[in-house]
Amino acid sequence: MDKKKTFGELIRFGIVGVLAVAIHYAIYWLLQYWIDLNVAFTIGYIISFFANYYLSAHFTFREKTSTRNGAGFAGAHIFNYFLQLGLFNFFLWVGVHRILAPFAVFCISVPVNFLVVRFVFKHFKKHNP
Repeated sequence: MDKKKTFGELIRFGIVGVLAVAIHYAIYWLLQYWIDLNVAFTIGYIISFFANYYLSAHFTFREKTSTRNGAGFAGAHIFNYFLQLGLFNFFLWVGVHRILAPFAVFCISVPVNFLVVRFVFKHFKKHNP
């Protein structure tokens, strides 16, 4: 794969990532006043997941959605969810304010998620032409 194509994917991933993070955080921010922080974080994650999958497939990687890449994407996001939830609770535990903790989480989890999701879309395309 050439560097220009990979760079384009990275830029598009960033755009989709910002949108997904904004959805996730907005829902978390609204709910965190009334329900448990982990539940608010999880609800935000789930809702942003659906937009993220559709946009990642069509916009970032220019692929069609399929059961196969959907399953891979969901698998990658299960890993990402637990990474984020663990980091979220760690940052809360060390004293990061509940309003700021998600931003610390996103700084770590978004780059990791790019690598995992990119692998999913490229791996399944290679094995399912």
